[in-house]
Amino acid sequence: MGRSTAFAGGAGMCGRLPLGVVIADADGLVAHWSSGAGRLLGVERHEAIGSPLSERVPVLGDGADQVLGRPAAVPASRLAVQDVAYPRSGRAGLPRPGLVSADLLWWAYPLAGPGTDRLLVLLADASAAATGRAGDRIACGFARHATLPDADALARRLPDILPRMGPARSARVVEQVLEWGYPVLEVSHHDRVPLRADWGVPEYVRRRAGWARPVEAPGAADGPGPGTDLEHAEVRERLEFLNEVSGRIGSSLDLEVTIREVTSAAVPRFADFAGTHLRAQVLAGDAFPDGPPDVTTVWHRVWVEHDDEPGRWDDTVPVGEALAFPEQTPFFQCMVTGEPVLIPHIDDALGDRISAQFEKRDLRPLINGRSILVVPLKARRVVLGFMVLLRRPGRQRFTGMDRTTGAELAARAGLVLDNARMYTYQENIAETLQDRMLPHVDPHPPGCDIATRYLPGTRLGRVGGDWFDTIGLPGSRLALVVGDVMGHGLHSAVKMGQLRTAVQTLAALDLPPAQLLRHLDDLAQRLGEHYLATCLYAVYDPRASRLHLANAGHIPPVLVRAADGGSELFDLPTGAPIGVGGVPFETVTRDVAPGDRLVMCTDGLVEVRGQDIGDGLAALCESAAHPAASMADACDTIIRALASAGARKDDVALLMARLNGIGTAADG
Repeated sequence: MGRSTAFAGGAGMCGRLPLGVVIADADGLVAHWSSGAGRLLGVERHEAIGSPLSERVPVLGDGADQVLGRPAAVPASRLAVQDVAYPRSGRAGLPRPGLVSADLLWWAYPLAGPGTDRLLVLLADASAAATGRAGDRIACGFARHATLPDADALARRLPDILPRMGPARSARVVEQVLEWGYPVLEVSHHDRVPLRADWGVPEYVRRRAGWARPVEAPGAADGPGPGTDLEHAEVRERLEFLNEVSGRIGSSLDLEVTIREVTSAAVPRFADFAGTHLRAQVLAGDAFPDGPPDVTTVWHRVWVEHDDEPGRWDDTVPVGEALAFPEQTPFFQCMVTGEPVLIPHIDDALGDRISAQFEKRDLRPLINGRSILVVPLKARRVVLGFMVLLRRPGRQRFTGMDRTTGAELAARAGLVLDNARMYTYQENIAETLQDRMLPHVDPHPPGCDIATRYLPGTRLGRVGGDWFDTIGLPGSRLALVVGDVMGHGLHSAVKMGQLRTAVQTLAALDLPPAQLLRHLDDLAQRLGEHYLATCLYAVYDPRASRLHLANAGHIPPVLVRAADGGSELFDLPTGAPIGVGGVPFETVTRDVAPGDRLVMCTDGLVEVRGQDIGDGLAALCESAAHPAASMADACDTIIRALASAGARKDDVALLMARLNGIGTAADG
């Protein structure tokens, strides 16, 4: 599938190297043979497909002990591709039918995935690489004229062959190659080509296998020397993995997004299957769980990630299932001890015993024959959840070092999840507080009809300080209030509650609008320097059909005239926000006609980042004037026209009053 490799040394790219690409299946038979492999080895594709890999690539015969992780005493014919555990490489002179022997560099990589392909072998002419420093970085180009499967099949196979190649990226590559006819050059600064046949293999494995030090490939002298402890290389690789995962998780404080990020980070690089379970309190965003879990603790399976075919495990381990885990299971052991549980291999007997503990699910197809690692998700020494990690047969089993890596992965994930939990908990409190503080407005006070709407924001900290209120005053008058505390979250909601209560108290004194705002401003300054809010306060006198208004930094209201259906923004002094201090407020008086409508809202309805607020106010005037059968319909028309835009992030408060006057019939 691959066509060429570009090698780079410390000075940058030094050239492209034609590659031969061979893929073997689980039976050790050639499943893919590129035209490059045919040119290098002198064997046509139709001859190679289906034949034993060890016959077509002789280096995998005599040198198979290094490639497949077995001592040299084991005959090559007995070696199985599924025994491959680590990448291998080397240099060998290979005979070619009717041609001069080839001096080749080779790299062998084990493959994981739902398909049958299990080994990828890359071949290159060693003489062509003599001027390059092979192995520093690899860049693969795919040529249109290579023999390829159809686009969908190719897109599915690329993630199995190239590290960190997801479905979206593979589809893009395939489209560019097959549809546009352009080659793709992907350069990775993270994926290192092994320099030696035992590169990346722990020292204890190499000693146990009785490997001799292999012949170095060209440029290998620039890599790790003979005295390098290969365990250090493995530790470095695991640290790179953890650092990469740390960069991927925690991009959001949204609990659901965080859960998906944490689970997906493990597959496919560390495991073939990952399932995350959380305690009910964590998922609900409740307070921190009390005490250790036990057999009665309810856990929710919140996300599952695997590299099998889509939907493969939906019935076995459905996402969203709530269950308590039986005591005689590795899952229970992990959650009560708070320590990782490693079972290198679940044989049929053990798998049957574990599965028998669950009445509703047969776990045997999922766990039997696999390697399992269960790691706790903890914060402040309390288990919030756990993650089940599985590796399928044919992949290297989990080891003690994997246990350490998984524990570190879970520790980082646990902190991120706890941050998201605390954020969700705070948001839930703020929402509850805000819901309780928003008034239950009488829709038909004397001489007036009222309709309101409130929409929470869509950004982080979606709970804000927007509020509206109506307050009955002596003489059948009505105070109409809309305000917006600056900021979002719990603190803004609390400040909003305090200021709303203060407005109600001051309104009971029957103060003129400007004087009320001045007292509110004084109070905000005494409460603290961070109390900043905008507020629009209006008093409607239905007997005189008159409005008295004062503004503290708020957007002006809209008046919709009953006579001609037209609308206009009130010409109202803006004033300074509440809490600034030292700025006078002014009351404006205006006569209105029966049936006129007053529309008051917060800036979240008309303000969109990157757009002029004047455009939003114009849209508000236009939508407010739209004919509607009722006040509720009129509010909904405004919301659909302005607040449904995808760019809206802030919360929205909307108050509409139809000013009927005393003695004028009202249409409910």
